[in-house]
Amino acid sequence: MDPTQIIFILIYVLTVLLSATEIVPMSVAALIGALLTAWFGLQYNVFTYDQASGFIDIRLIGLLLGVMIVVEVARRSGLFRFGALYAVKLSKGNPGMLFVSICVVSAVVSMFLSDPMAMLLIAAATVTITKLLGYDPVPYFISATMMINLGGTSTLIGSVSNMIIGIEAGMSFIEFIDYLAICEVALWGLTIFVLYMLFKPRLGEKKVLPKYDPWETVEDKKIFYRSILILALLILLFLTLENLGVGPEAVALGCAILALVLSGLDPTEIFKGLDWETVFFIAGFMFVVGGLESTGILNDISTQLFQLVGGNPLEATMVTLWFSGLASTLVSNIAIALTFAPIVSGVPSLNSAAVWSALVLGTNLGGATTPLSGAVCMMAIGALKREGISLSFGEFTKVGLITSILQLGFASLYLILRFRL
Repeated sequence: MDPTQIIFILIYVLTVLLSATEIVPMSVAALIGALLTAWFGLQYNVFTYDQASGFIDIRLIGLLLGVMIVVEVARRSGLFRFGALYAVKLSKGNPGMLFVSICVVSAVVSMFLSDPMAMLLIAAATVTITKLLGYDPVPYFISATMMINLGGTSTLIGSVSNMIIGIEAGMSFIEFIDYLAICEVALWGLTIFVLYMLFKPRLGEKKVLPKYDPWETVEDKKIFYRSILILALLILLFLTLENLGVGPEAVALGCAILALVLSGLDPTEIFKGLDWETVFFIAGFMFVVGGLESTGILNDISTQLFQLVGGNPLEATMVTLWFSGLASTLVSNIAIALTFAPIVSGVPSLNSAAVWSALVLGTNLGGATTPLSGAVCMMAIGALKREGISLSFGEFTKVGLITSILQLGFASLYLILRFRL
């Protein structure tokens, strides 16, 4: 390993540490890393200025922004809050049914929203309902956090890490569903069952729900129905992407423009509501990884990984699943996806559906193990603190470890059976 590679590894480690410790915001940490990468890369002739401009994948940024705009319009229409409150109403005050409803709705909402945005919506609904019924909010909050992290594993737009992996692997929307949908549905059932057994004594007694109408939260039914139409169109176009001759980013941006036109909402307000923190974090971290890749270190890792698994598809898949899963318990799964995607694509023998699926599962399933595993975990704890409820690191981690290990174990079995390894 030469001195230049050591410098870029140190930049990478510094970026990850700054992001994990929150000394500065994640976006700023990534931009600091990008600045250092650009400076040292140009000074040591690791890459040229023109090469550096290609480190940021514009297709991924376009896909991310397009989906964000569509879901922000849908959020402002009241669509997601309506779904959450309607599911609660169906529970009829039964704490067990309420618990399952919140878990399922949390997972479904996160299929279309970023995890932080989904957490904001579910937290608002959970606070309202637990206050009305006098329930302990901790079991509901922790379980919603686990399900938000799990939700969307099988869709290209279900999480930012999925978008990163999908673009790098060239996986279509249909391929994501084909490879992972059965696994995700099974994981939903397994995770809800485990969480229910862990929290059953704390869910509360059956109570009569106060009368309320979910439609009261919908201020403009015209925008509400148009949001449903645009979301359905987005998913339909993703499903037929192979026949359109364009990339997923084109579909997402096209639907985003349509959403802005049909909603009649102020675009300035829509743009303010986007998760720019995530956008700048991804752009900056892509630049850091691009610089690291230019030194040849990722190619060396790819070669060593190939030697480690010896070309065995089973070993390659399991190493990818568990290594990315365990790494995601400590580092943002976005960072893990950005780091591992070029490594997997760099080794032809590893570049298979099984290994890519393992990377998707690993980056998703490890993201809610400890309060430090991701933004959604910190947001859940913060929401509880605002309600005057303290949740210890140990209590959250105990539940997170149990669910993450069981999920990764089940995913291992699924991958072996699904891809006949």
